[in-house]
Amino acid sequence: MQKTVIITNYSGGLYSFRRELISELIGNGNEVFCVMPEGEKVDLLENIGCKCVFTDIDRRGMNPLKDIKLFFKLFKTLGKLKPDKVITYTVKPNVYGGFACRLKKVDYFANITGLGTSFQGNGFLKKLVVFMYKIALKKAKVVFFENSTNMQIFLDEKIIKEEQAHLLSGAGVNLEHFAYTQYPECDEKIEFLFIGRVMKEKGVEELFAAAERLNSKGINFTLNLVGPFEEDYSEKIHKYEKVGWLKNHGFQSDVRPFIEKCHCFVLPSWHEGMANTNLESAAMGRPLITSNIPGCKEAVIDGKSGLLCEAQNPDSLYEKMLEFSQFSSEEKAEMGRIGRAHMEKVFDKRVVVADTIKQLQ
Repeated sequence: MQKTVIITNYSGGLYSFRRELISELIGNGNEVFCVMPEGEKVDLLENIGCKCVFTDIDRRGMNPLKDIKLFFKLFKTLGKLKPDKVITYTVKPNVYGGFACRLKKVDYFANITGLGTSFQGNGFLKKLVVFMYKIALKKAKVVFFENSTNMQIFLDEKIIKEEQAHLLSGAGVNLEHFAYTQYPECDEKIEFLFIGRVMKEKGVEELFAAAERLNSKGINFTLNLVGPFEEDYSEKIHKYEKVGWLKNHGFQSDVRPFIEKCHCFVLPSWHEGMANTNLESAAMGRPLITSNIPGCKEAVIDGKSGLLCEAQNPDSLYEKMLEFSQFSSEEKAEMGRIGRAHMEKVFDKRVVVADTIKQLQ
């Protein structure tokens, strides 16, 4: 039996987006250990056969002392577990897990699930991250990417060699779990939906500004907000709830009921690896309004299954939301059907998992 270690910074995301891959690994005779911070859905990971090892990983901060401690923890953990291969997800597991794997001379496979703000511009932070990635990924067997733009950046920066790079269709979407559902009636009020971490980089400020303008134009709509707060927008949200056009539902472990009730999913994000919420909403037959950026635009056939807006531009977002509001019910429903077909053709989770397993072998 082969021993596979997965290092990630978020247990909930690992279960939600990689459980099919983990189940396939276990089914193929792998003993799977998940190294991560203790958090949500750990019991579900254990139920499918994972053995969980808890390690603190700060998802957002850059504290040199904490990061050095993380490297030594991962190095020590790999020494105890003695894996045959290691799979890493997100920046810190990729970098510090990569350092540890190189020193332990164990085969490792990194997943670039997004570049984050560190790759914006050409300042010191970007140069530091590029340098660290070069060291961490030099001996990686495969580096998986969720969009071609991110992959090209890593190749242009000479972080990895071309033979290391492999492009996936994101994490894919489970077409059975996110089954197509009938489009709801929308003659009286439009139900817009945002699912994600409530933070600036997800475009929530542009979303609020666009929604305020829609409201001032007399458009009858509700903006449903689903997700945890990473930054404090409580004052604004309380104000908009009082006005009447916003409903805050907080974090939800199952987003499907919210997708089913909505008429349009909106994600004006600044940067993504591949936005899973776009894939999930489209799979259930809902049109998308999302940013024209790598990691978002791939989910949309612009003008047919949804509309693309300019990132960090509230005017562009407003125009697309207003345009959508003027479509007929049948036009909206048809956009949803086209979106579902696009998911079936390009983003089927089964195909993504099979491709990943092939590369891991």
